[in-house]
Amino acid sequence: TLEYSLHLGDGVIVDKSEPGEPLTYLQGFDQIVPGLEAALEGLEKGATKSVTVSAEEGYGERDEDALQEVGIAEFEGQPIKAGDELLATDEDGEVMPIRIVKIDGDNVTIDLNHPLAGKTLHFSIEVKDVRAATEAELEHGHAHDPHDHHHH
Repeated sequence: TLEYSLHLGDGVIVDKSEPGEPLTYLQGFDQIVPGLEAALEGLEKGATKSVTVSAEEGYGERDEDALQEVGIAEFEGQPIKAGDELLATDEDGEVMPIRIVKIDGDNVTIDLNHPLAGKTLHFSIEVKDVRAATEAELEHGHAHDPHDHHHH
């Protein structure tokens, strides 16, 4: 269980754990970006660490093929403008972030890259707790938070 904050090199925090709601994850199951998971291996409760993760070990490099054009009808009338970030659901029901790059008449250019693709990630982490995984967690491949029954 850890508290973390993330910036991209300029000190501006772009993501962090909520106060009182640290992130619980299962080490070794690829739930967090690989570079961070590797850096956390073997840390004890109370440890603090700053970790710099390359794009390659984080969310991957940007893929220019991930720019696509779709018809404005796909957005079902919701107001959109260039620069908006939306969550879209793909054919498999997986939710993925998309960014509106530009709107040209009825054509909308979207970027399917993860917003953090191509960026070097600077994490500051504090280990709140370390415990052995339960059998159920190992079987399901993710940590179970007692308050949290839905799957992310």
